[in-house]
Amino acid sequence: MAKPFASSADLGEKKRTLELLADGVYALTAEGDPNIGAIEGEDFVVCFEALATPVAAQEWIDLLREHTDKPITHLVLSHYHAVRVLGAAAYGAEHVIAHETTKKLIDERGQEDWDSEFGRMPRLFKEPESIPGLTHPTETFSGRHVIDLGGDRGNLVLEYCGRGHTAGDIVAWVEKPKVLFAGDLVEAEAALYTGDAFHWDWSGATLDRLKDYGAEFLIGGRGGVTRGREAVDGAIEQTREFIRVMIREVEAVHARGGTLKEAFDATHTALAPQFGHWPIFEHCLPFDVQRVWDELDGVDWPRVWTAERDREVWDQLQN
Repeated sequence: MAKPFASSADLGEKKRTLELLADGVYALTAEGDPNIGAIEGEDFVVCFEALATPVAAQEWIDLLREHTDKPITHLVLSHYHAVRVLGAAAYGAEHVIAHETTKKLIDERGQEDWDSEFGRMPRLFKEPESIPGLTHPTETFSGRHVIDLGGDRGNLVLEYCGRGHTAGDIVAWVEKPKVLFAGDLVEAEAALYTGDAFHWDWSGATLDRLKDYGAEFLIGGRGGVTRGREAVDGAIEQTREFIRVMIREVEAVHARGGTLKEAFDATHTALAPQFGHWPIFEHCLPFDVQRVWDELDGVDWPRVWTAERDREVWDQLQN
C-alpha cells in the first residue's frame, strides 16, 4: 500500500504551548510543528520566524498579546523555507531581517519552494489565500547583527554560524538568560529535513559553533524547549548523529556503485530504531537522502525542489 505523500495526510490540529523562558523571552511549540518565538525589548518586540500564512501567524500573535502589548518592530527569519516566512505580513514589522544568502535563495527559488511546501504540508497553510506574495527581507547581513534591547535587557545577537540546514541559516542569541533560538539547525526529538542542506559543514563546524554558545535554553526548529546545558548539548549531538548516520549509510552505497533506492533503504534501516517515531521522519527522509547523494555527486549548491520533483523522489524511494 502506497504511503501518503510527505505530510499530506497529517491533518489533525496540534496542541500549542506558549512558554515564558525568561523575562520577556517566549517560545511557542506545537507537537512537532514549526517553533517560533519572541523577545521583548524595553519598548518593542522582536519576533523569530513567521509561520506559513498571515492567518496562522495572527493566531500566534494573539497569544503573545496576552502577555505584552509592545509593538512588533522586528521580524527575524532564520532561513528561507515557506513555512517559516510566508506569514510575515501579519506582523507589520518595520524591520524584516535575514541573512544575505536567504535573500538570494528567496529571489532564486522562493516560488518553487512555496509550491513544494504547500504540497508537502497543506495543514500548515491555514487560509493560504491570505498570503500576499513572497516575503522579502528589508535588511540583510553577512556575519553578525546586534539588536540593542534597551534598558538593562542587553543585546539580541543574530549570527550566521556556517552552512547547515540551508546556506543561509541564522540563530538568535539572547545574551542575559542564555537562550538560543536555533531554527532548523537543531531539532529536539523531531526528524531533520535536510533537502537543501550542506551535511558535512552542518555536522562539523556549524554545530560546533552552536555548542560554543553554552546555552541554558534551546529552541530548535521543531520539538520541545530544551533546558539546561547538558540537555542542550545532547540535542545538538542528537542532531549531529542523525546527519552522520545518513552520511555514513549513503556514502557506503554510493561508493560501491549502488542505487539511490538502496541508499534510502540502508539509511532508513539505520535511523528508524532511534528516530523513526519522531515527527516528520517518513516525510523528510527521501528528500534528505537525495540531497546527501547529490553532494556525493559533487552538487554543492542544492537543486531546486519543485512540486513535480518532490513527487518523483517520493515515488522512487517511499513507494
